[in-house]
This record gives sequence, C-alpha cells and structure tokens, in this order.
Amino acid sequence: MAKLPDFEALAIFAKVVELRSFAAAASELALSKATVSKAVSRLEERLGARLFNRTSRRLALTDAGQKLSARAQRLLADGEAVENEALAQSTSPRGLVRLAVPMTFGVKAVAPILPEFLKAYPDVSIDLHLSDAMVDLIGEGFDAALRIARLPDSSLIARRLCAVPRHTVAAPSYLKRHGRPTHPMHLAQHKCFGYAYLSTADVWHYSNAKGEEVSVRPAGPLRVNNGEALMPAVIAGLGIADLPDFIADDAIRSGKAEVILQGWSQPEGAVHLVTPPGGPRPARVEALGNFLAAHFGNQSRSKPPRRRA
Repeated sequence: MAKLPDFEALAIFAKVVELRSFAAAASELALSKATVSKAVSRLEERLGARLFNRTSRRLALTDAGQKLSARAQRLLADGEAVENEALAQSTSPRGLVRLAVPMTFGVKAVAPILPEFLKAYPDVSIDLHLSDAMVDLIGEGFDAALRIARLPDSSLIARRLCAVPRHTVAAPSYLKRHGRPTHPMHLAQHKCFGYAYLSTADVWHYSNAKGEEVSVRPAGPLRVNNGEALMPAVIAGLGIADLPDFIADDAIRSGKAEVILQGWSQPEGAVHLVTPPGGPRPARVEALGNFLAAHFGNQSRSKPPRRRA
C-alpha cells in the first residue's frame, strides 16, 4: 500500500527555499532548527536525492531541489490558503448552512424570517431542508436542525428556543354531532386522527391539576406524516386531532376549531436547535442560532396565552 506524501516535510522544505535559510524557516514556523533539518533530511531520504548543497556560508538548491521547489511552494501556498479560509469561516459568518426544519414550522415560522437573516449576513447562504422526519445530522451532512419535541438523550448539542403548546381540537360541527369529551379516556369513543412522527407513537398524554396522568391511544380514519394535513379533516368535522399551536392557531382563532378537554394539559414541547457534537460551531451556524433564538424567544414572550374551551 502506497504511503501518503510527507506533507509536513514538503511544507518545511518550501519554507526553507522561500527564506533561503534553515534558521529563518525554523524561526517563522516556530520550530527548532534541528526539527527543520530533520524534516528536510527525511524528505531527501524518501526521494533518494539531495535537495540542498550546504556550506557554512551558502545554501543552494540542487537540480532535484530545483525541480521539487515550485511544487512544494505551491503545496504550501494551497495549504495556507485552505487554512486561512477555514479560519475566516470560523471567526466571521460566511459560507453555507444546511438546516433541517419540520415542514409546516419551516414554511410558517422559519422561511418568513430568513430574508432578514440573509440581509444581515450577506456572506452566508442557507440550504433549507423541510421534512417532518427526523434527519441524521451527521450522516446526512447537516450543520443544524430544528426539532419540536421533548428531546431524547443524545450526543447532539441542543439549545431550547421557545415553548410549543399542544391542543386537542375539534370542529364545532363534530362536537355538535358527537358530543364534547371531558376526560381523555372519552377519546376512545371518538374518531381521532393520527400523526406519524409523535415521539411516543400514536399515544396522547394528559395530566390535570390534581396530579392525575392519563395516556390514551385513540384511533380514527386518517393518519398523516405532516400535521397540517389534518386541518382540512378537522375543519370538515370528521374527527379530533392533537396538534401544536402553530398549526391549529388560525383555525382556533377563527372559530373553525375549538380546544377541548378543559382542565387537562399535555406535556409542553419546545423548539430546539440541535447541532452535531464536538468543537466550537462555525461562526455562520452560531450567527443563525443566535438569530433564531432572539426571534423565537421574543415571539414566545409576547404571545398571549390560549384559553381552553
């Protein structure tokens, strides 16, 4: 199996050529003169050719050294350019951020504020991936994701942005025909719609001020992998759905749907920004995270509480 090139020795050799001195190269690279000399000797041994003719007063390239020097110096320049570019991206926001966001939340809440971010950070671009499925950040190459749930234990780094209340809702026409459930266990006698990506599949959890906790597994004629797709069926009076506030809010405010199960609450989820583990986040990701935290934090503080029917 072929060995990798000795990039370190090639870079040190290029620096010696540039400065025409082992001592000067050692000083600029913050290495000992012995380390620089050993690197050049290692390279000569590997290539089977002397690269310098050295005397106490003069350092001259051999023919082999002349042939190697241009490429070695180009290699050093390319390496310095790559490193400088990476450093620039880590200290000032620039480059591409691949961001995964749940579909409806992305369309309704994230996409409308991205123009403000892009105007503030013209050197940053965003690849917005919309899907309710939980993506593999590391395996699929994402820089960050927004997740709306109570997060399981994970090696990912999570930052809470804002709360997301959930509501059990039904249309007035459904409640008129089928009655209004007043206890979560009553849902077993009702048509309820399912959502594929619940953290606890097809189970709805409730608690009340008395400390009672109830988990139910309702069933019905419709199951989807995007929560907004349930709203037409809810508004048509065909069943009951358990939905986050950002999906049900408009229908509740307009009177097309009502919040039911007064006195019972559900575990409150939250929007989290999650990023891969290890090392400081690039400046572009940090800037986007701070922007989202400021926007959604302010929004949640200013939003009035929802009254239950």
